[in-house]
Amino acid sequence: MSRFRLYPTTAQQAALLGHCRHVRYVWNLALEQWSMWHRDKGPTPGYVEQARQLTEARAAFGWLRTGSQTVQQQALRDFGQAVKNFYAGTHRRPTWRKAGLHEGFRVVGAQATRIVKLNRKWARVLVPKVGWVRFRLSRAIPDAKSYRITRDRVGRWHLAFAVVPPPIPVPGTGEVVGVDRGVAVSAALSTGELLTCPGLSEREQVRLKCLQRRLARCRRGSNRHRRAKAAIAKLSARAGDRRKDWVEKTSTDLARRFDLIRVEDLRIAQMTRRPKLKPDPGRPGAYRPNRRRAKAGLNRGILANGWGLLVQRLEDKASGRVEKVNPAYTSQTCSVCGHCAPENRESQAVFRCVACGHQAHADVNAAVNIAAGRAVSARRETPIRVSPKREPQLAASV
Repeated sequence: MSRFRLYPTTAQQAALLGHCRHVRYVWNLALEQWSMWHRDKGPTPGYVEQARQLTEARAAFGWLRTGSQTVQQQALRDFGQAVKNFYAGTHRRPTWRKAGLHEGFRVVGAQATRIVKLNRKWARVLVPKVGWVRFRLSRAIPDAKSYRITRDRVGRWHLAFAVVPPPIPVPGTGEVVGVDRGVAVSAALSTGELLTCPGLSEREQVRLKCLQRRLARCRRGSNRHRRAKAAIAKLSARAGDRRKDWVEKTSTDLARRFDLIRVEDLRIAQMTRRPKLKPDPGRPGAYRPNRRRAKAGLNRGILANGWGLLVQRLEDKASGRVEKVNPAYTSQTCSVCGHCAPENRESQAVFRCVACGHQAHADVNAAVNIAAGRAVSARRETPIRVSPKREPQLAASV
């Protein structure tokens, strides 16, 4: 989507939050109706019946009537599409929308085209029952039939147009690159480049830890608790913005430079899952240490480097040019001779083959294996380097 920063006034913010509350209320009511379905009962009401019920509710409740009926009806259409996606198997089950977490609504139709450009840096959009709201022109305004207005946890408003940009054209150089994702090095390329995702600075990390301690001492619901929570959200949003910016620039650069991009086929959701409890057989009801805190630190490192987002944006920008390679033993296999052994990797950054003596950065060596599409079986057998159709050669006499 093409997203722009929205700058509403104080009065406009109150009106926008009112739209968000109405949309959240309508969505949760539709979800409640759908969740109450049972085989013994009839079918749940569809969009037409729910729109009729919405009209009756607007006539009965004045607080709901103050909002835009177009925005509220669009929430019902969005819920109906979410249910269809769930039954089609492309999306997860629709969930409840919560205040402070799901703040946003969508505008579709002729009202979505009421946009006026003020000057080179600013423009304004006409939001139903809110008025003209200014937004910053960071790029060209796309030709879209709908847009969504959202508010993040920090309190920033954004305007996003539902337009899917075309993929980046193939450069035609014939070059193939392998990308090895890690924690110490966010992405290592087979060309030898080491890319690091920027995060919070040391000073910001110290401030974040102080704010977290302050939040733990505050009473829930107090003003100090609210201010500390907002400050933590601001730092988290800053780290997220830096991570997304790095992912967008890196994925665009790779899609423009290489014809084929090979990455590891990693199951990130399973890798970042918390470890299971280990019952102690000698003490009923007690558990053995499972290194939960160490695993939590590793999970934070994986998520902070944007592994999944990088591959997702690569698939969007280089459609059909991203291949996923089996990651088995790519970090223990020599990219020169193909020898696979745990002793090859001396440390996190040093790779030295015990067979041929090849030495390189461990992540770059793994990226070269990924670029070649090499994978090793569970028995650590290196695939054949020659064609299997080649005739057997007689051994040379001594």
